Amino acid sequence: MRIVDLSRELYHRTPSYPGQPPIIHGIWKTHDEAFAESGNIQGNQVMYFSMPDHGGTHMDAPRHFGKEGTPIDKYPLEKCIVPGICLDLRHIPPRGEIGPAELDAALAKTGLEAPKGGTVLLCTGHHERTFPTPAYATENSGVNVAGTEWFAKKGCVHFGIDSMRPGPEGKVNSLVHKVCLELDITHMESLCNLEALIGQGQFTYIGLPLKWREGTGSPIRAVAVFGM
Repeated sequence: MRIVDLSRELYHRTPSYPGQPPIIHGIWKTHDEAFAESGNIQGNQVMYFSMPDHGGTHMDAPRHFGKEGTPIDKYPLEKCIVPGICLDLRHIPPRGEIGPAELDAALAKTGLEAPKGGTVLLCTGHHERTFPTPAYATENSGVNVAGTEWFAKKGCVHFGIDSMRPGPEGKVNSLVHKVCLELDITHMESLCNLEALIGQGQFTYIGLPLKWREGTGSPIRAVAVFGM
């Protein structure tokens, strides 16, 4: 079995989506403080974090797209462990749109089929090129509405991308979120290391969310497993 980690590292003030709360991570109690409190028996350090439910590598819950959508704690876990493939879209320019033609061409190069009931991950190279510079928050390429419909027509339960948003910044991105609700699919954002999946064939994708009550999304530890 070989596991490829697709998750961004979380740390204090990790780059987060513009307008959302920052990711805060710090020490609540040091080893020395705990040791003294225990009467010099044992020192157990404790840390804390505060973050939005769309921080770091995460999954959007349908609740994010509309009030009637499923919250993350009710999202079916069966859809979090699924077959997956990765498409190479690194040739798409910054802020460029990815539609059915681009997806069909990229899929044809793999010699694979989009897995029904599975996921398709899009390697745009955006994380590799820009993280953690300011350009990471703005210069991504992404799918448009027709591209999003492509996943649904293929029977995918979701798709993932190596940027903070599924579509290019602006109206297109908002429309992609809207159509995800209408099509009953979702997506993962801020994936990384997708370059390691190019040309590697099908894998098992695992991305389990936290059980946050009524959450609109959740950080995930996303991995691709080969030989499972």
